[in-house]
Amino acid sequence: MHERRFNPEHLEKLDNPQRRALFDPQPLLSELDVKGAKSVLDIGAGSGYFTIPAAKMTEGTVYALDVEPKMLQIIKVKAEEEKLTNITYLQGAMENVPLAGGTAERVIASLVLHEAETLDQGVAEIKRVMTAGGLCFILEWEKKESEQGPPLHHRISSEDVKKALEQHGLRIRRMHFPTDSHYSILCEK
Repeated sequence: MHERRFNPEHLEKLDNPQRRALFDPQPLLSELDVKGAKSVLDIGAGSGYFTIPAAKMTEGTVYALDVEPKMLQIIKVKAEEEKLTNITYLQGAMENVPLAGGTAERVIASLVLHEAETLDQGVAEIKRVMTAGGLCFILEWEKKESEQGPPLHHRISSEDVKKALEQHGLRIRRMHFPTDSHYSILCEK
């Protein structure tokens, strides 16, 4: 595991009440218009924070991508408990998503883009897997010190992400700053 990747030993950080209070998946997925999507890709799916609610909201396929097999196993257990059958599990890195180009109508990249080898690689791969007219929701740590989150040198400023998205031809629909430490971007291909 390279130094930027999330350590699965800290799983409790992914699905805790504080995070749910700040980033309730339901309204965020509604804004992403997941309900009618035929395909949703959750990059860095972790414990299924967005994967499970997305699978409940759509009859389409939800692809849960994570580099760590332990995380995918956690999602599988949750999906079985919820009797969800529309999740496809993909082990792999965000820089090389094991999907054909133009597969995902909706992409979720929540608190994961800073883990990419380079921002350019991460954004290029997001664009590659998106369908024409597809939407992507990005939630990230702002490049400023805070009590929680990755080290400052791993974080990417909202301006740098915005520039990278635009350089790859993705159109920014909305930027939002839900906390002093986080930003979200909704973009379209």
